[in-house]
Order: sequence, then C-alpha cells, then structure tokens
Amino acid sequence: MHRIFAAAAMVVALIEPAMAHHPMGGRVPVSFTEGLLSGFGHPIIGLDHLAAVLAIGALAAAHRAGVALALGYVVAMIVGVAVHLQGVTLTGAEFLVALSVILLGALLARRSILQAGALLGLFALAGLLHGYALGESIVGAEQAPLAAYLLGLTVIQSAIALAAMYAAKFLLARREPLALRLAGATIAGIGIAILVQQMVPAA
Repeated sequence: MHRIFAAAAMVVALIEPAMAHHPMGGRVPVSFTEGLLSGFGHPIIGLDHLAAVLAIGALAAAHRAGVALALGYVVAMIVGVAVHLQGVTLTGAEFLVALSVILLGALLARRSILQAGALLGLFALAGLLHGYALGESIVGAEQAPLAAYLLGLTVIQSAIALAAMYAAKFLLARREPLALRLAGATIAGIGIAILVQQMVPAA
C-alpha cells in the first residue's frame, strides 16, 4: 500500500499546483454566466477539491443515508464559502484542505466504516474547509455572479459526489473492494503531494 501512496504522490508532484487555477484565469467573475462557469469549473480544476468530493461519495456508499451524507458535505461547503465572504480569516486553510484530502483518502483506502453521525461530522468539517478555500475566487463579486457561482458549485459538487457514491455501491455489490482501496490510496497520495508542494518554497 505504501508503494501506491508514493507513486500517486510522485505523479501528482509533477503537476503544477491546481489550487490557484481558475476558469476565469484568476479574474473575479463579473456576470451570471461567468459566475456559473466558475462554479462549475473551479472544483474540477482544483485537484484537491475534486479528490475530496470523490472520496466523500465513495465513503458515503457504505451507508443507507449515503445521499444525505454526500449532500451534507455540499451544504457545509457552501457554508464555508459564506464564512469566507464574511471576512473570517482561517490561517493555514490550504494546509488543512490538503490534510482533509489525506484523511478522506486514507479512510477509503483502509475501508474504515465510521458511524453515520461521525462520518457526517467529518464531512461537515471537510466541507467547511474546502468551501472556505473555494470562496477565495469569488471575493468581491457582485450579487448575480456570486449567486451563479454558488449554484454552479452546488450542482457540480452534488453531481460528482453522487456519481462517486453510486459507482462505489456498484463496486461493493460486485465484491470488488480493492478498486476502492486503490482509489483511496491515490486520493491520499494526491493530498500528500499537495501538502508537500505547499511546504516547498516557491522558486
């Protein structure tokens, strides 16, 4: 298993950090359409956010209330965006985001089955952290692009989480847990690589 973590970390370490990327090229959206596209694109372009929501969906698959658990993450993520927009400062947010990716991936790799309540709490915390980080790209936007951004963010994150959940349910039904373990190890490796990138000073 440690070889899988190392391989994933090495591959992702070669990729330019995705956290600073943005569909608008770093510019704050100024229209409803730009806000919507930004909301759709940012969680996909951001490798850390994509990895997290995939893990969320896969972990939720083990519970009857999987849909509610996955959507609970999305709700918490929107709250996290709102917290950022209120001007709250969270020191080391990107560092905490990377740690959350590592934790979610590790839980999936180990096939750790948490109680639904504990899992919801973990999802809520992860959602707040990722939402706070995602909120950086919309600070200063007008009401229309802001509303569109939140709409796009909600739709795409919900779709990815639910798709991952049903894919995981399919694999579990076919008694193929190894695929989920490999996915979890890769996700944790992504988190490790992003964490290392943050710790290495920019040239």
